[in-house]
Amino acid sequence: MADVVIVDYGAGNLRSVARAVAHAGVEADVTANAGAIAGASALILPGVGAAADTMKNLREGGLDGPIRDYIASGRPFLGVCMGMQALFDVSEEEGEHPCLGVLGGRIVRFPHGMTVPHMGWNTVHVRRDEDGFEHPVFEGIPQDAYFYFVHSYHPAPSRAEVVIGLTDYLGVTFPSVVGRDNVIATQFHPEKSGAAGLRLYANFLRLARERGSIAPTTSASR
Repeated sequence: MADVVIVDYGAGNLRSVARAVAHAGVEADVTANAGAIAGASALILPGVGAAADTMKNLREGGLDGPIRDYIASGRPFLGVCMGMQALFDVSEEEGEHPCLGVLGGRIVRFPHGMTVPHMGWNTVHVRRDEDGFEHPVFEGIPQDAYFYFVHSYHPAPSRAEVVIGLTDYLGVTFPSVVGRDNVIATQFHPEKSGAAGLRLYANFLRLARERGSIAPTTSASR
């Protein structure tokens, strides 16, 4: 599969993401070249670190506009951890930082008094539609599978329908998977999550190759 692009904006963990993609039999282009985004058939925005640095690096690299344009084109997009948080309107991490504004809502801190970061393995409960179908990137992944998390902030979407999966941490339930149409994003790190995470990457890439889309089909078309 050609033209799978992993966006390099100076954040870490790129090698782990590239290895997970390679495990699915795909060689990705890891690049900071904004021009490569326009020609991508699938785009992955990974990341670790703080919102302010992420948005600063995306803007200074001229990457924020091309990422928005790519998403608006309807092609498959996967955001991971900070790459998921960057999709929302604003992050409250150490102030208020405007983000990409693709998904409405804010990135908020876990309540004060809780142990942060939320670090380690935790389960993800994937929502199903009224006919019992779940998002296709979770095909073959058991319900309530364990994934690896490292974060102190989480999304608070303005629209409930973008929430695809939920996780509980010390009694606080937060959206751990969000998406809409061609966009899917995870708060956890699939590339650090063993077989379940590798399957998620493989599903994303397969759907991008076979359908050119990761959007769930309607129950009538299944």
